[in-house]
Amino acid sequence: MDDYSYDAQDNGAHPADSFPWLASALLAMEAAEVIRLRLEKFARAEVDANEEAELMVTEKIVAALEATANLMAGATPASIVDRYRDYVAANARRLSV
Repeated sequence: MDDYSYDAQDNGAHPADSFPWLASALLAMEAAEVIRLRLEKFARAEVDANEEAELMVTEKIVAALEATANLMAGATPASIVDRYRDYVAANARRLSV
């Protein structure tokens, strides 16, 4: 009997470990929606468009520093992608209101 079977539920494995490309593809699609929402805000020259641009740049810097620190501390790429997806989801909720 071979021991090559793999169950994503065993050993605390991350579901994205089975399909590492899936979380990245979802991140790309979700980020595209946030980009669309931001571009609409900028194109309409909404009152808070300048603040949104500043927030966007600040968030990107903070997220990059956090990802770097987490990778240096031993985080998996899948966990980094998941964290970015959390940020993107929060932005989508905020911009959709």
